[in-house]
Amino acid sequence: MSQSTTTIPRAIWVLGFVSMLMDISSEMIHSLLPMFMVGTLGISVLVVGLIDGLAESTTLFVKVFSGVWSDRLGKRKGLAVFGYGLSALTKPLFAVSQGMGLLLTARLMDRIGKGIRGAPRDALIADITPADIRGAAFGLRQTLDTIGAVAGPLLATVLMLLWANDYRRVFWLAVIPGLLATGLLIFGVHEPKTSAAKTAINPISRQNLQRLGASYWWVVVVGGVFTLARFSETFLILRAQQLAIPVAWVPLIMVIMNLVYAASAYPFGKLSDRISHGTLLASGSVVLIASDLILASNSSWTGLFAGVALWGIHMGMTQGLLASMVAATAPADLRGTAFGFFNLISGVGLLLASLVAGLLWDQLGAGFTFYAGAGFALLTLIGVLIFPRKYQV
Repeated sequence: MSQSTTTIPRAIWVLGFVSMLMDISSEMIHSLLPMFMVGTLGISVLVVGLIDGLAESTTLFVKVFSGVWSDRLGKRKGLAVFGYGLSALTKPLFAVSQGMGLLLTARLMDRIGKGIRGAPRDALIADITPADIRGAAFGLRQTLDTIGAVAGPLLATVLMLLWANDYRRVFWLAVIPGLLATGLLIFGVHEPKTSAAKTAINPISRQNLQRLGASYWWVVVVGGVFTLARFSETFLILRAQQLAIPVAWVPLIMVIMNLVYAASAYPFGKLSDRISHGTLLASGSVVLIASDLILASNSSWTGLFAGVALWGIHMGMTQGLLASMVAATAPADLRGTAFGFFNLISGVGLLLASLVAGLLWDQLGAGFTFYAGAGFALLTLIGVLIFPRKYQV
């Protein structure tokens, strides 16, 4: 049955709602976790940065293997279900953590689940969606995902006010939307037959890797450098806390960022189907530079909100765009592998960025952390401007 190129498939909407529910679950915890680690468990900001970098980069490393495996099997959904289920089942560990050991275990297991589901899910979106609306499809899923990232911190804020800053009680409640997300994926998404290979292939054979051409690898390199510029949003939360915002209200910083992100992801996704990818990526780099400079130099609440809002705009401009670029430059039967390698390089960048950000914060102050981010964003901008034709995909 032919699919209209003007209509986003129903399965993309379902995958978006799955992402939304899981993000509600995750952000209820993650919006409070830096303060829980520093204030309740007595962990230093440098160690917070290390844990965050290890956790998030673990996600991206695991995506390589799940992406390759999904291509080898010719199946996406089963791995995605396992990944969502694993993340849902790790949430109680945060609630019972008494020190860094169990908390680190919970963080890593949660992110392993995210890594397992990420590349197969993105490849499934590319399999389902016609090429001429792929940017819109990735943008839509990202918008719904980000609505969850808004609702999670907002719910955490309300519950912290109602429950007198009881972190652990909020963490327990976060289990529910995670389980709902897994159930919706199991019963609401059917994998298209076209994504199944007739025979198993070896996606990382020399012959197949050679099919990932120069345009794809250039997208990988640029994505890696961009990740160095976009360190963990944990530092946005710590910046807000540094300005003496009451603890219960700090999660609203993530609400602001994600509201802007959610509002901009789908429109910019649609725009990416119509204009040069390089132009949009360069514009996103400029917005990130502006955000970092404001966050580095301004200590007022107004400056904080402006910097966080610009951060959200840059996310809306670039995250769906990069996913669309990976899908456009990779062969259909190697999309899982392509997303996996893209996220591997981004994982290395994220680990380095979080370590550098934490070290600069501890040794030189918050301002230097954001100035360093602006510097890496400038490198991305220069690369896009020097090699514009690499982006015409």
